[in-house]
Amino acid sequence: MSKTTVNALLKRGIKKKLAEKVAQYYTLKELQTIEYGKLEKKIGKEAEEIFNKLGRKVEKKKTKVKKEEKERKRETKAKKKVEKKVEKKKERRGKGAGKGAGKEKKEEKKKKEETIEERIKRILKEKNEYLPFSIIEEIVEKVEKNNLQDKIEQIVEKAVEEYNNHLMEPFEACGIVAAQSIGEPGTQMTMRTFHYAGVAEINVTLGLPRLIEIVDARSEPSTPMMTVYLEGAYRVNKEKAKEIANKIEITRLINIAQVETDLGNMRVVVRPNLKVMSRKNIEIGNIVGSLKKLNKVEIKEGDGIIEVLPQQETYRELRRLTEEVKNLKIKGLDGIKRAIIRKEEDEYVIYTEGSNFEKVLELEGVDRTRTITNDIRAIYNVLGIEAARNVIINEAYATLQEQGLNVDIRHIMLVADIMTSDGTIRPIGRQGVSGEKGSVIARAAFEITVDHLLRASRRGEKDELKGVAENIIVGQPIQLGTGSVELAIDVKKLSKVRK
Repeated sequence: MSKTTVNALLKRGIKKKLAEKVAQYYTLKELQTIEYGKLEKKIGKEAEEIFNKLGRKVEKKKTKVKKEEKERKRETKAKKKVEKKVEKKKERRGKGAGKGAGKEKKEEKKKKEETIEERIKRILKEKNEYLPFSIIEEIVEKVEKNNLQDKIEQIVEKAVEEYNNHLMEPFEACGIVAAQSIGEPGTQMTMRTFHYAGVAEINVTLGLPRLIEIVDARSEPSTPMMTVYLEGAYRVNKEKAKEIANKIEITRLINIAQVETDLGNMRVVVRPNLKVMSRKNIEIGNIVGSLKKLNKVEIKEGDGIIEVLPQQETYRELRRLTEEVKNLKIKGLDGIKRAIIRKEEDEYVIYTEGSNFEKVLELEGVDRTRTITNDIRAIYNVLGIEAARNVIINEAYATLQEQGLNVDIRHIMLVADIMTSDGTIRPIGRQGVSGEKGSVIARAAFEITVDHLLRASRRGEKDELKGVAENIIVGQPIQLGTGSVELAIDVKKLSKVRK
């Protein structure tokens, strides 16, 4: 849904709900050329209101079509009546055949009327078992694909058995298992920066450095990038995709013009490259407008050149001005160095070197539901903590998978949950999760031992020895696994049993 299209329709007096509904399918340009029939099919009778507000004439269909529709409706009603009569006759015959047969038919009818999802839930209720919604959804999808409606009960039984086998035992040390499961494969990871799999031109940090970035919750990744998906006509038309790429990619004056320093006349001369400018949809007026924003300068336009004169005619000022003019931003979003268009299946996708997630989502033609960045903090600021949690999981899992290391996603999910449990992104280290542990000994065991112990003694902190690390250091059994159960033996009764 395009924000600019919604705003444009609101200005023309169209209600907000209707404007948002229309903007999901069409841009303002498309609405000015679309046929009435097509629009009516998509949004119904409200198409007439939109045409009137846009100042377009409505060409209504002839009454013949309406008459044909009425006749079709009559025919379908008549058919339904006949079908009902036939069903009633069959039911009457069935009653004579016996109550048992009637019950079976009713059960069959019920089964047909029930959806696959409802049937699975009914089976689970009867057996007093539980399956997560995601697994139920997967079963429904596969049953429909392979026409396995007759074997639903067996499939559910097997799924329940597998699910129960995969559940963790009570008092299992799941945190330690997760830490080992990620830490051990982490020792086999490479330290190099690889090319991104989809786009050879863009370098992205992978391997161990990327995993450390994710776990440390760095404010900015070393190589930020975005995958920008498009919607509507932009995703299919290459020229329209190029328009968005040009809007996204930052264009400085040095990229589209030759900048020279004229020491004799104490001026900076800009010679625009018209070919490059036309490719990037930039006009000379844009360059002049950007140059006018500079302080203490005078701008003169000549034949194919633009002169920039400093107010103070000194060599130092001229040198400073030359550098400022070269790096002057003409077009694009801050932080995005390059934008590359790639065709994937039936649509065009833009990959960017650099990230400006918030501003990209504001552009018309960008699909906000699928566009993503590898900058976790940016996603947290724009979309919130749940989205940030999902990105931590996806990025860490993809980094391990890219190295050919198969780690169960549930271990990574546990890490992501701990990092985001209080509504903010906390690093796993002394600045975050480990530094905020309740146990003094556990904090001291992680890093800066003396400082932690001194600080705790000043404050008069207590350690209740509930965790794993502190109990191991003290030499006590851990209150997890077998250590969570206390057994007492009555020796007198035991001797009687032996006799």
